[in-house]
Amino acid sequence: MKILITGSNGMLGNDLIDVLKDKHELILTTSSSLDITDKEHTIDFIKENKPDIVINSAAYTNVDGCEENTDLAYSVNGDGPRNLALGCREVDCPLVHVSTDYVFNGKNTRPWVEDDEIGPISVYGKSKLQGEIAIQEILDKFFIVRTAWLYGVNGGNFPKTMLELAKSHPVITVVTDEVGCPTYTLDLAGAISELIETDYYGIYHITNSDSCSWFDFAKYIFEVAGVDVEVAPVTAAEFARPAPRPSYSVLENRKWIENGFEPLRSYKEAIKDYIEIIK
Repeated sequence: MKILITGSNGMLGNDLIDVLKDKHELILTTSSSLDITDKEHTIDFIKENKPDIVINSAAYTNVDGCEENTDLAYSVNGDGPRNLALGCREVDCPLVHVSTDYVFNGKNTRPWVEDDEIGPISVYGKSKLQGEIAIQEILDKFFIVRTAWLYGVNGGNFPKTMLELAKSHPVITVVTDEVGCPTYTLDLAGAISELIETDYYGIYHITNSDSCSWFDFAKYIFEVAGVDVEVAPVTAAEFARPAPRPSYSVLENRKWIENGFEPLRSYKEAIKDYIEIIK
């Protein structure tokens, strides 16, 4: 297939390239070569290149930054996917859009399934939801992939930050009352590569298996990496940040399993591979 990837220089974009390059023809774009917030340019670009499928891994993912740069958040995370969907409709190709656990309010006591009521509490979540809604209004053929707590080799992320902080801090405070599913971008890229071989369109939750708090994740990262550092628990209320976070955003990968795909491995196994690579 001819696959157009937006955000190809990002954390997920890099892993998508590695997973897809041997089997498919890739059209790689970044914000400088394809500004998805520019409606006419985006539609024309897709019409000119005529991809078989578009994968949108471009996003403004700075959660706190979204609170301060609202217009940018809605432009990239809301208008961008809408413009891509309009382009895909012109050439009749499916769109894969990477979304987030932050479309939920975090108040569940069980893992969230795909058709649960959405209710984002941050600008980031609201802007990502706007993108989801636009795609569903414009296209019949789409894969909206909600994922969570991403980390990968290319780019900043929680495990990297923890290991860097440990070099200069004997004690690190980490939030203990936010629970989710840490997900390795290489595993997510592999799942997307399977999904695009099908026509099982719709909304999917795709994360590594099992869940934990940020506090427990940090402790496990240090255990795996063999780093001796004290991790001190702190509540989200005590660890004040500009944007509110959902306290419980574990995603059940129900539709993924129902359509016959294998569950992704546990985050505990994935992080071992990741730390081995970055050490």
